[in-house]
Amino acid sequence: MLTRFLPFLIFPASKPTPKFISYLGRVLPPAVFGLLVVYCLKNVDLLARGHGIPELIAILFVIILHLSFRQMLLSIAGGTALYMLLVQLVF
Repeated sequence: MLTRFLPFLIFPASKPTPKFISYLGRVLPPAVFGLLVVYCLKNVDLLARGHGIPELIAILFVIILHLSFRQMLLSIAGGTALYMLLVQLVF
């Protein structure tokens, strides 16, 4: 419970949010998204038969979702769901 209430105690609504915290709120989501992409693609073998195709399709789907809706969670969940469907049912 302390971790849920602590930000409200440290940064009350009556005071302006520090610039550094606003900066982190702006840059961390894209950084985490980029880290997730690198982590997911680190073991993909593009030379093996059939490998790389479901990943490429899922990446393109994530890009389209993100450009359309600008919702990070929707992009991640949609790409993950499509990738799992491709791997389990198609490839």
